[in-house]
Amino acid sequence: MSTQHDGTFDLVVDHARLLDGRVVTLGISDGRFRHVGDPVSVASRDRIDADGRLVTETFVNPHMHLEKVYTLERAGDAALHAYTSDSMGDALGSIVRDASTVKQSYDRAWIMPNVRRALDLAVVNGVLHVQAFVDVDTSAGLEGLEAVLAVREEYRGLVDLQVVAFPQDGVLRDPGAAELCEEGLRIGADVVGGIPWIESTDRDARAHVEWACALASRTGRRVAMLVDDAGDPSLRTTAMLGEAMLDHDLVGRGVACHARAIGEYPQPTVSRLVELARRAGLGFVSDPHTGPLHLPVRKFLAEGLHVSLGQDDIEDAYYPFGRHSMLEVAFLAAHVLGFLSAGEQRTLIELVTGRAAQVLGLDGHAVEVGRAANLCIHSDERVVDVLREHARPWKVLRDGRVVAESTTASTIHRAAPEQR
Repeated sequence: MSTQHDGTFDLVVDHARLLDGRVVTLGISDGRFRHVGDPVSVASRDRIDADGRLVTETFVNPHMHLEKVYTLERAGDAALHAYTSDSMGDALGSIVRDASTVKQSYDRAWIMPNVRRALDLAVVNGVLHVQAFVDVDTSAGLEGLEAVLAVREEYRGLVDLQVVAFPQDGVLRDPGAAELCEEGLRIGADVVGGIPWIESTDRDARAHVEWACALASRTGRRVAMLVDDAGDPSLRTTAMLGEAMLDHDLVGRGVACHARAIGEYPQPTVSRLVELARRAGLGFVSDPHTGPLHLPVRKFLAEGLHVSLGQDDIEDAYYPFGRHSMLEVAFLAAHVLGFLSAGEQRTLIELVTGRAAQVLGLDGHAVEVGRAANLCIHSDERVVDVLREHARPWKVLRDGRVVAESTTASTIHRAAPEQR
């Protein structure tokens, strides 16, 4: 039992079932957990009976292309087919198609309502931390970024957005994109983005990574990149990122998204990359539902690396579905990655809560005394049921305050016995 209180609680949550199976009482004051353990007789201003339901930390989505949500109709199916088919050999072509059909028509008048829709889904699904990639290049300009930054202010106190200034068309292939990204940081972006494999040569890819890491180091930012996303294990852009992080004193301040082609690497190359990632403190985000290749998540976890799952897309040129539900992402990953046993099911929950927070460098994302009282009370007791149903949480709390509630009810109208 752990406790830290000397008076009344603002809120007590009774009969809360934690991921490790313990059923505890949670005492919350001033937006933080002050008690996690046995029932307490201390008075509280409000009380919730979880009735044995599973209680987890709120969800973290470390990879989301936020200004692109609900743009598939604008982009068309050709880009989607190119990105997801076979071994992803035409991923570059997909991005070029997306850029030409969507980004040149960027307008905050339609971007902002789409972003609000995605963030409303985030709140009701308990996703209160999002790393949002936003294209900043000579096609998009700053239109998408300014739209996302404006909506971020509207959702302050509900969803924490780490906004990534993301040069999706490259910085060598797209002269002027680097300067736009730097301007994006000045007006409010939090993270330096990159996608080195999009460049035309290995030399240019290294220059892309060098630019991003140097900028992050100079401005005190983190760096987040899409690496090894195409189905070509010879590109090796994940290693470029790890090396540059070491060179620029960014240890523990970088995220590699996708890194799909690592699954095609020879084993000695994987082993060498694991050691590099450990030294650099490089975190990984896998989105296995959005393409036929994926990061070797099981091996990276076994090696002690920081790994998480991301939503990536909602109805855009790279993925036609998505509800901004990290439980749905975990459910899909269970099948794609083969995480089916009871222990692996618990790991899936961790990959979208605490482990995802580690990848983003978020401290204290845990149901522990002294931590922010951000939690989801689910509708079911068992982890397997929570994953199977991947339903919206019964209640979502931010800083000890209920910010969303959802119910699910169905009625079966059976025939009377004489009508059967």
